[in-house]
Amino acid sequence: MFTYVIVKTRGISNIKSILLKLSHVLTVILVHLLFDRDELMQFPVYFYLGSWQIHPHPLLESIAYMVSFRSALWNFKQDTIASSQRTSIIVGGLVGGLLGAKILAVLQHIDLLWVNPAEVMAGKTVVGGLLGAIGGVEVTKKIIGVNQSTGDAFVMPLIFGTMIGRVGCFLTGLDDRTYGIATSLPWGMDFGDGITRHPTQLYEILFLLLLFVMIQLRSRYKFQSGDLFKFYTIGYLSFRLGVDFIKPDFHPILGLSAIQMACVLGVGYYRQSFLDFFQVGRS
Repeated sequence: MFTYVIVKTRGISNIKSILLKLSHVLTVILVHLLFDRDELMQFPVYFYLGSWQIHPHPLLESIAYMVSFRSALWNFKQDTIASSQRTSIIVGGLVGGLLGAKILAVLQHIDLLWVNPAEVMAGKTVVGGLLGAIGGVEVTKKIIGVNQSTGDAFVMPLIFGTMIGRVGCFLTGLDDRTYGIATSLPWGMDFGDGITRHPTQLYEILFLLLLFVMIQLRSRYKFQSGDLFKFYTIGYLSFRLGVDFIKPDFHPILGLSAIQMACVLGVGYYRQSFLDFFQVGRS
């Protein structure tokens, strides 16, 4: 049985503190789901508000968008970019992210396009959204003449937004298509088809927590603007490249899926930045 936790945010002025408390609540819920397993979980795991039954995916996806957007706006207030230019950059990132998320989702499940076109066209992918947003921001900055890096402001919003979204993916079960292949490991989960699978959604949440800690530690030392975002991008894309090998996806190109190919291209684009990230004394 779930214990509903209320997070008190009174007196907290720093959005990072709020996100840290939110990550703690999510961690408690996930540990409860994994280790308090006297009863078989039934997916999807619905939320209830009175007599209303709320599906976990749209609920947590909406919360993820809200937290990411509000925290990004808060971070943008700390920079020196003009308000009109900042708005253009945000819009460019949103448009690019939406297009990228849709296009890569279709490519990822192109083998199902003729079988279930409505489901495929309704899909989205984080990797496509991330790479599309990068492209949208860079094109917008070139058009309006902004040269300074703006990516660091998005790092924490992306990490925590993705974590919240993946909780929704996990609670949705089979319908979300983010589960892993069959496994005999003790933490494998039956999402409703009688097969014990890798809970790859939870792997991603744990990785993002680790990535958050690493970026927080590195940010205490001198770094150039944009370094944190580049490291986040390389870290997340590298993780997705690896973890998607244990997902039952279509792998048509050299044993790689469309998402994995996008990850390879993204990591290749930022490859030099990974080494720069660990040069603490760099001016």
